[in-house]
Amino acid sequence: MSQYDRDTLVSVVIPNYNSIKTIKMCLDAVVNQTHPTMEILVVDDGSTDGSDTIIASYPCQLIKTQKNCGPSTVRNIGAHAAKGEIIFFLDSDVALFPDAVTNALNEFNLDPTLGSVCGIYDKVPLIRDNLIEDYRCLQAYYWRMSTEGIVTPGFFSLGAVKKRVFEEVGDFNITLRDSEDAEYGHRISKNYRLLLTSKVMGRHDDDDQLFIMMSKLFKRARTRVPLYFSRRKFMKGFETINRSLALAFALLTFLTLPLSLLTSWAALLPISSLVIFCGLDFGQYRFVAKEKGLVFLIYFTSVHLFVSAYAGLGVIKGMIDWVIDPSFRREAVMN
Repeated sequence: MSQYDRDTLVSVVIPNYNSIKTIKMCLDAVVNQTHPTMEILVVDDGSTDGSDTIIASYPCQLIKTQKNCGPSTVRNIGAHAAKGEIIFFLDSDVALFPDAVTNALNEFNLDPTLGSVCGIYDKVPLIRDNLIEDYRCLQAYYWRMSTEGIVTPGFFSLGAVKKRVFEEVGDFNITLRDSEDAEYGHRISKNYRLLLTSKVMGRHDDDDQLFIMMSKLFKRARTRVPLYFSRRKFMKGFETINRSLALAFALLTFLTLPLSLLTSWAALLPISSLVIFCGLDFGQYRFVAKEKGLVFLIYFTSVHLFVSAYAGLGVIKGMIDWVIDPSFRREAVMN
């Protein structure tokens, strides 16, 4: 008999903060999973939009915080209340495919050395609002699909962890509101393997406003700096060396653009930087062209260039903070 079967209790832990737009779709997808033995724990993080009323109508345990605490604290609360052998962390803006939980258990059975199984967002958004969301969904989908397999960063908006592994590794870092899942995945990866797989999939309601998305990516890039410096190596996963270099060439494209006003030769600098930027992740643009056509590819590339340059600024800010702010070095990394 398999280690994990239909009788294995899976605890689905869902942090919720003002997710009235998506929480019903999220919970509908959970209660319709093919795996029959689950408990659902929703930790409401000080919501003010009435989403807790929707949650109360579902067969789940609703836990409320006294104030907004952030994703790490809320996931920890849910994990400590969980009774299952497997904790399946799920964000409230994600709707699982029906076989997601079953497939996660199958992966644990196939490879007992796995400590965590994380999933991938579908390329189609949960709620399509505009072209920005199309950009973000395709970009995130390709990056994760292109590095499917054993990775080091976790994706605990859609990821399962063995309960005993969680207890051994410890809590999520409550000082982090960005990059907390990447940091936690690194800690798991010290003693266990972490699988990223498209067999565990869900649809995500991603950001549909450019500046909100850019702000999040800036913060994540900043908080990656102490994580990389403490580990002294790149993570194994979607944040490849090429994609890190692409941030630098995105910045160079904009920084050298004013020089093109001086001479025609100087125009080669931003053009060259742009060509290198695209070449460092050429497969991504080929994928987008196949999915959406040439016109959308031009739009996608323009947005990605702008977003990447801003994330590059986040890396620079993180390096400065690393040098001048000891508390930033301490708070961003747990040993």
